[in-house]
Amino acid sequence: MKDRVALRWRLGGLLAAVLVIVALPYVVTRSGASEAILANERVTHSSEVKSLTYRIAYVTRDSEAAIYRLIHGDTDTTVRMRAERAAHETPGLLQQLRDMTRDSPDQQALIGSLSSTVSGRLALSGQAIMRLDHGDEAGASDAMRDSGTLFKMDDLIDGIVRNENNTLLNRRDAANRESFNSELALTITAIAQVLLLAIVVIVSERQISRRLRAEVREGQAVQRSQLIVQAVREPIALLDSTLGTLLVNAAFGELYGLPPDFRQSLPLTEIGDGAWTDSALLQRLNDVLLLDRELWDYELIQRTVDGVDRHVVINARRLEQDNGGDPVVLLTLSDVTARALVEQQVKELNRQLEGKIEQVSDVNRELEAFSYSVSHDLRAPLRHISGFAGKLQQHLGDGADERSRHYIEVINDAAKRMALLIEDLLVFSRLGRGALRLQPVDMQSLADEARALAETDAHGRHIVWSIAPLPIVIGDENMLRTVWQNLLGNAVKYTGKCEVARIDVDVQRHRDGSYEFVVSDNGAGFDMQYAGKLFGVFQRLHRASEFPGNGIGLANVRRIVTRHGGRVWADAQPGQGARFHFTLPSSDLAESFAQRRQ
Repeated sequence: MKDRVALRWRLGGLLAAVLVIVALPYVVTRSGASEAILANERVTHSSEVKSLTYRIAYVTRDSEAAIYRLIHGDTDTTVRMRAERAAHETPGLLQQLRDMTRDSPDQQALIGSLSSTVSGRLALSGQAIMRLDHGDEAGASDAMRDSGTLFKMDDLIDGIVRNENNTLLNRRDAANRESFNSELALTITAIAQVLLLAIVVIVSERQISRRLRAEVREGQAVQRSQLIVQAVREPIALLDSTLGTLLVNAAFGELYGLPPDFRQSLPLTEIGDGAWTDSALLQRLNDVLLLDRELWDYELIQRTVDGVDRHVVINARRLEQDNGGDPVVLLTLSDVTARALVEQQVKELNRQLEGKIEQVSDVNRELEAFSYSVSHDLRAPLRHISGFAGKLQQHLGDGADERSRHYIEVINDAAKRMALLIEDLLVFSRLGRGALRLQPVDMQSLADEARALAETDAHGRHIVWSIAPLPIVIGDENMLRTVWQNLLGNAVKYTGKCEVARIDVDVQRHRDGSYEFVVSDNGAGFDMQYAGKLFGVFQRLHRASEFPGNGIGLANVRRIVTRHGGRVWADAQPGQGARFHFTLPSSDLAESFAQRRQ
C-alpha cells in the first residue's frame, strides 16, 4: 500500500515537472515573439518616416538642381520636368508624412515648419522658372539664391530624422527591457528545469540503487563499481570517515605516483608528496563528510610527483554505504592546467590591449592639444602681423615708396595664405575626429551641386560635362559633398589651360556590391612617379603660380573616403588629363531607397 502511494506521488511529481518544463518555455517564448514582431513593426515605421523625409528633401533639391541647369542653358525636356517635379509631388509627400506622425506633436510641429519652408522654396523656384521663360536668367538666379538663403530646410530635415531616431531608440530600449525580462524568465525557467531534472535523476537513481541492492549481492556491486571507476580517465578516489583511501582509480594513481595495483588504505595527506596538505581543502572535505555539504569546483594548485605545478578542480560529495556503516566521500578531480595557462595568456593580452588603448588615448589628446594650438596660438600672431602691417601702411600713407608698399603687400598676402593653411589644417583634423552622420545620400544631387559651384568659379570658360546617372549610397552627406566639390573643383582648375575642357563622371558596380566613382578630365595631368604624394597634406605636384591651392583638398578626400570604408587613387599622364577613383561600400538601405526612387 505504501509503495502504491509513493508511486502515485512520484507520478504526480513527474507530471508536474513535465508541465513546468514544457509550458513555461512556451509561454515565455510566445510572449517574446509577440514583442519582437511589434518591435520590428515600429522599426519599419520609423524607417519609412525617415525615408519619406529624405524623399521630400531629395525631390526639392533635385528640382532646384534642374532649375540651375535650366539657368545655365540646358533645354532638355527631362530637365524641365525635373524642375517642375517638386511642385507636384511635395504636397502629397508632406501630407503623407503628417499622417504617419499623428501620434507625435513634436514631429507635427517640425513638419509644419518644413511644409512652410518647402512652400517658400517652391514659390521662389516657380518664380525662377517664370523668369526663365521670359529670358531673365539673372532674375532666376536671384530667386534661387533667395530660396536657399531664406528657406533653409536642412535643420528641419535633421530635426525630423533625429526625433524619429530618438523615438526609435526609446522603442528599442523598451524592447530591450522586454527582451531582458523574457531572458530572465527563460533563465529562471531553465534553472527550474535543471532542478526538476536533477530531482528526477536523483529520485530515479535512488530507486534503481535500491532495486540493484535487492537483486545483486554487495560483492558483485562493489566489483562492478570498481571496474567502472578504474576505466574512467578522470582521477577518482573514495575516502573513508578519516579521509583515508578506500579506493582510487588508475588515473588517480598515475597522477599522484601510486602503483597500478594500489589497494591499501593510506591517509590522503600522505599521497602525492604533500599535494593534499592544504588546510582549507581538508576542512571542506570534513564538512562534506560530517555535514553532508557538497564541494563544487574547488580550485587548487598542486605540485605532483613529476615536479609540475598543476591546476586542479576538485569536487566531492558524501555517499551512504548500503550496510549502514559510516558514510564515505567520493572525490573527483579535473586537471585544468592548460585552461589556466590560456586564461593567464588572455589576461596578459588584455593587459597589453589596455596599454595600447591608453597609448591611443594619449595620441588623441595630443591631437586635440595640437588642434587647439593651431586654432588659438597660431592665429594670434597672424592677427598681429596683419594688424601691424595695416597700421604701418596707414602710418606711411602717401609717403611710402614703391618698395615699402610692395613689402607690406607681401606681408599681408603671406598672412592671408597662412590663415588659409591653418583653416584647411583644422578642417582636415575635424574630418578625422568628427562622428559620421550616416544617412541615404543621393550622389547625383551632390555631383550636380558641385558642378554648378565649379562652373560659377569658371565663368566664361567652355566646359563639356558628361555625368552618368549616380546611385544612392549610405554616408555622411556633408562629407561626401566635400568629396565631390574637391574632385570636380580640381577638374575645372587643372583644365584651365584647355581651350575646351572635358570633364566626365562615371560609376561602376563591383561584384561585392560596392560602387567605384571616377572623375576624368583632359587637363594638365601629373607624373605617376609622384602619385604617392598626391593625397598627402599640403602636397602639390604643380607650382602655385600655375594652379592656385593649398594642397589639402585631396587629403580631405582620402580621409573622408577612408572613414566611409572605401579607398581612393588616381592615374594620369602629364598633359593628357587625370582620372580620380574612389569606392564606397554598398548598403541594403541604400538599395531600398534607390528602388523607391525609381
